[in-house]
Amino acid sequence: MTAGSPPQQKKPIKAVLFDLDGTLYRQRPLRLLMALELLTLPLTGPGKAVARLRALRAFRTAQEQLRHAASGSAPRSQAETAAAASGLAVAEVEALVADWMVRRPLKYLPFCRAAGLTALLAQLDAAGIRAGILSDYPADMKLRALGLDKRFWPVLCATDTEIGAFKPSPRGYRRACELWGLDPADVLYVGDRLDVDAAGAAAAGMRCAIIGRATTDAAGYADCVMVSSLERLTGVVDGH
Repeated sequence: MTAGSPPQQKKPIKAVLFDLDGTLYRQRPLRLLMALELLTLPLTGPGKAVARLRALRAFRTAQEQLRHAASGSAPRSQAETAAAASGLAVAEVEALVADWMVRRPLKYLPFCRAAGLTALLAQLDAAGIRAGILSDYPADMKLRALGLDKRFWPVLCATDTEIGAFKPSPRGYRRACELWGLDPADVLYVGDRLDVDAAGAAAAGMRCAIIGRATTDAAGYADCVMVSSLERLTGVVDGH
């Protein structure tokens, strides 16, 4: 842009692609509730409890390591990494993750739903703006628990065959645009992590809004704004 020239007009937002964990529900209270439930593990044997806790931590750590793997990552490779770190069998790690990271948290999700979500979705509906999901974990069961099943399309997971890579890979972002038939510049991505959500959106050529405390780190990501809550996001969508 040359000096004195008018600012370029941003294209209207035609679709919003949402992260799920930490964005559509609050992770801090959910983790507290799960931590309280995990306290019952020692009752089944202290040694086993320690191994299970180590496996869950290793599973989360493995995902962060695999984010930057050039070939992406299959779910089993994440479980294999966690199994090696915990000393448990891969099948046991997979069962543990399915129980403690997928099934058990579902009952708490309605109490952890993000404030302002209902109003924001109503605003998108009124404006004719489509809404989809791109998550690093399977989202269908969580969306049902939140009362949001059939509300989003597409609902994508980083481990889907067509994607095969965790964020910040741009593959999932671009896949959503392909299914919508939209240019990435027409889409706003909403997440809660600059290094993952904003980085992936920037790589895909997509605008991004990060839910969280304002930080100067956001300046390092193209077309990214920080908002304190989904309630505040309504103003961003209004102003495109």
